[in-house]
Parts: sequence; structure tokens; C-alpha cells
Amino acid sequence: MAQRLRQARKLAVLTGAGVSRESGIPTFRDAQTGLWASYDPARLATPQGFLADPPLVWRWYDMRRAIVLDAQPNPGHLALSEMEEMIPSVVIITQNIDGLHARAGSRDIIELHGNIARYKCFENEHPQADVQPGLGEPPRCSCGSLLRPDVVWFGENLPPAALERAFSEIRSAQVALVVGTSGLVQPAASLPFIARHHGAYLVEVNPEETATTIIADCFLQGRSGEILPRIVEAMRDLKV
Repeated sequence: MAQRLRQARKLAVLTGAGVSRESGIPTFRDAQTGLWASYDPARLATPQGFLADPPLVWRWYDMRRAIVLDAQPNPGHLALSEMEEMIPSVVIITQNIDGLHARAGSRDIIELHGNIARYKCFENEHPQADVQPGLGEPPRCSCGSLLRPDVVWFGENLPPAALERAFSEIRSAQVALVVGTSGLVQPAASLPFIARHHGAYLVEVNPEETATTIIADCFLQGRSGEILPRIVEAMRDLKV
């Protein structure tokens, strides 16, 4: 498997919430504890929920943003970044919104679900920078629309350009690496199957078997922060 990676011209990596969890970032539902335990996700992460109570949703994401900013890339993130030194083309396709792949040094990242550190206005999607943290309610864009996190909410489509590029990159990869994702959420769940259909060698790294495991050429059971550094070490030991 390490030989396959070392000889690949192009690697496509699909990452999910399991990778972020190893940096101490709870999943959406895991974060619904304490004050937030009684809230329905539909009130916190849908356009309708935002319009019904903008301050509530804004404070929820402000809390999550603080957790993300305190988190650090883990050894799994760093190992993926190191693979760029040995493979000509590495693209990270992530369902995570925390920006940790970029902070770890990965350069080519497709963020399917957006990024919690970015903002846009609700009505016109104008990007907005330098938003003050700790506000009790969302400020307004220069166009008058309320600002919101630049993330994909339930019921919203993924960014078309990001999704189109993800499909393109996965089709042309010699090796596809699936890490820390359940393989249940569409359309990202279809990417490993597309990779396999187009002849990629498919590697899965997960603590438990998933919907992807049955089609994987290689299933490595365990935490990404433990397994990915070992893969990188094995790649470095190979002579090519």
C-alpha cells in the first residue's frame, strides 16, 4: 500500500469528522451539550432556523468557532501535509469546516461544507471579513442583509464549484484515501465509489468499518492520527 502511494502521480484524500474529532473538535451533535443540549439541530443549522432566531444561531456558531480556533492540527493532518513532499499532486477533499488541513500545511483543499471562519450575507452571499467575535447577534452586510457563517446548512446544496472539482479530482486520482468519514452523507459518500469505478487504488482509514469498507482495496482500522504517520514513515523508507 505504501508503495502504491509512493508511486502515485496523484492522490485524492476524502476526510470527515473523525479527523477533526482527534483534534478535540466535537461533531455537530456532540457539541449539543450543556446549554445547547435541548435545541433541535433544525433550529441551529438551517436557513429557516436562522431566520426564525438569528441571535440564537449566531451565538451557537460563535461558540463552535471558539472551539475550532483553540484546536490544533493533529498528527493525521500533518501526515497528509507531508505526503505532498512525496507525491506530485495531492488534493484534500474535506467535509470539515475547521480549516485545520490548511493550518497543517496542506495546499490544495476543497472544502465541501464551507469554513466556519468565513462569513457571507444571507441574501446575496457577499463575503465578509474581519467580523468581531463575541457579538450577541449577527451584524449586517453593506447590502443590509444579515451575516451568517459560510458553511453548508441542512437543506442547502453544496457549493457547485467545489463539488464539481471534487468529482473531477477523484476521477483522475491513481490512489484515493478515505479518512475519518462514515460514508453515509451524500454526495460525498459517492466519491470513493467514483474513484474505484475509475480505477483508483482505494485505501480507507477508520476506527470502524463503514459503507466504504466493502469496496476498499485496503482497510486500515484505527485512528487517523496513529495510522497516517505510520504510512508516511513507510513511504519515506521506500526507494523509488
